[in-house]
Amino acid sequence: MARPQLRDQSSVQPIFHGRARRLYWVERQDDVWSIRFDGADYGPYKSEREALLFAVDAAKTLGEQGEETQVLRVDENGDVQPAWTFGQDPYPPRL
Repeated sequence: MARPQLRDQSSVQPIFHGRARRLYWVERQDDVWSIRFDGADYGPYKSEREALLFAVDAAKTLGEQGEETQVLRVDENGDVQPAWTFGQDPYPPRL
């Protein structure tokens, strides 16, 4: 059975307030994990950890270019949880 997914991501605000953040969404689709960024899907990844590491690496690169970035995880209930925020969480992440 497919897990619930957050499809209307435009309605979710960044977890931390301030400048608008560029968001990387890590979510499970069937038996694989994917990353959604700027309306495009990337993956599949074999595990949540693998997807999160790729998303954090991409968010760090964009963050170093002056963008506010954050990686969000969509859990099996469709709830959104922050996983990593540029400038606030350590790199490499402890996932």
